Amino acid sequence: MDARFNQRGRAQHSRCIIFSVETVSKMKLLISGSNGLVGTALVKSLEAAGHEIFRLVRHAPGSDAEVEWSPDRYSIALARLEGFDAVVHLAGESIASGRWDEERKRKIRESRVKGTKLLSDALANLTRPPKTLISASAIGYYGNRSDELLAETSAPGDDFLSGVCVEWENATAHAAEKGIRVVNTRFGIILDSQGGALAKMLTPFRMGLGGRVGSGKQWMSWMALDDVVGAIEHVLATETVKGPVNFVAPNPVRNEEFTKTLGRVLSRPTIFPIPAFGVRLMFGEMADALLLSSQRVEPKGLNEAGYQFSYPVLESALRQVLSSSSLRKP
Repeated sequence: MDARFNQRGRAQHSRCIIFSVETVSKMKLLISGSNGLVGTALVKSLEAAGHEIFRLVRHAPGSDAEVEWSPDRYSIALARLEGFDAVVHLAGESIASGRWDEERKRKIRESRVKGTKLLSDALANLTRPPKTLISASAIGYYGNRSDELLAETSAPGDDFLSGVCVEWENATAHAAEKGIRVVNTRFGIILDSQGGALAKMLTPFRMGLGGRVGSGKQWMSWMALDDVVGAIEHVLATETVKGPVNFVAPNPVRNEEFTKTLGRVLSRPTIFPIPAFGVRLMFGEMADALLLSSQRVEPKGLNEAGYQFSYPVLESALRQVLSSSSLRKP
């Protein structure tokens, strides 16, 4: 792979990120979680760039561009995995779709760890393995760290999500031992109006019912979806990048600042704070892990790899996301 992307050529105000390319090697790529928030945008962008995309799916293939697997049964169509240039593994149970009981926590862990281990083991046993495996992870790896500035070399936390992320990343070990370049993308809060945390915030904020969560002092490390896709493509093309990489913008903000900025962009007041006890009452353990946890994360790996952010500042990122949303409406 010898693709050099000119990031100044990225299209603005569009979910599909298009690069002007100096030298391109078209790639044959396999993607899991292709219907998710990141996967949908990534597939669209890669296809627009002329790459050949195959999808890893949990049902009987509906076309030659689908490859079947079943993490629950620990089975995968091994012969269909031969000859890919790279694999991007994004599949995993949503962590914010409901309160965490023991069954939900089991599904969250197994969907990440079991599926990643299955894929890693399969790729390691191929005659023609891919050169690269990009496997999702999350900044939940660090746990609740107050004001500490966190880089990829920082130690993991000690809560449920931290443990899941450690196991999740360790599940790629067999592929790395085989000589496959493994990149663990530690995603922060991904900003898009059509999915993820921001989409859930928009209705109350548009009604003027938004406000800080808890003390509002907890750090939020975020990244616009366009930059998430752009950074994945950059990592695909940059063969020196490996190991954990923080997928966050260079300017994290406290929850109180995030709240005020979103209100300003929407031209709405933000005068209805939610106290910590109320958040815990509504969401249980998930409240402390997702809403009250403080993670001040820097994108050291992406900076060192030369990635240039299109949206490094929160307000411009939110305005782009919401502008793109209005343009997509019929």
